[in-house]
Amino acid sequence: MRTVNIHEAKTHFSQLVEAAANGETVIIARAGKPLARLTALEQPAAGGQRRLGFMRGQVTVPDDFDTLGAAEIAAMFHGESS
Repeated sequence: MRTVNIHEAKTHFSQLVEAAANGETVIIARAGKPLARLTALEQPAAGGQRRLGFMRGQVTVPDDFDTLGAAEIAAMFHGESS
């Protein structure tokens, strides 16, 4: 674990971020007193991307999905109540 003062942290910020990303913990101090810790973030599982088709076979979509409720919706637009 490396400790640096604020001025050095500002001067070498990109190198400190790179060191933290590589697993090193960097403590930032003012007048020798620790103020902040710079560490790497945990990586999200599976890259955080959506997986297409992950529920395939578990869900069914009816053949008339595109027209479900069409009559009721049309009646609402025309001011008809059911």
